[in-house]
Amino acid sequence: MAIFEPFFYIIGLVADVYYKLVIIQIALYWLLHFNVIKVKNTYAHKTIKFLEAITEPAYKKIREKVKPFNGIDFSPLIFVLALIFISRLAFRMSELLI
Repeated sequence: MAIFEPFFYIIGLVADVYYKLVIIQIALYWLLHFNVIKVKNTYAHKTIKFLEAITEPAYKKIREKVKPFNGIDFSPLIFVLALIFISRLAFRMSELLI
């Protein structure tokens, strides 16, 4: 069973990195929304495009099941909660197999 320990650890690590990328994307969105960062900032624009390319496929799958409510898209929140669950479960499984 110890052979699966690195597998679960890597899954947890990937989920944790993906979680952090989603949080950065949300923070950048709000910074742009409140004009803390200007839309014409090329670095911010490239970063947002990169993060959208990474996260949009997952958001799209969630939006198919959960429609926006009163114009509010809950897909990032649901995705973050799922990533936290997967990360914690994978790390816990890797600890149990040691």
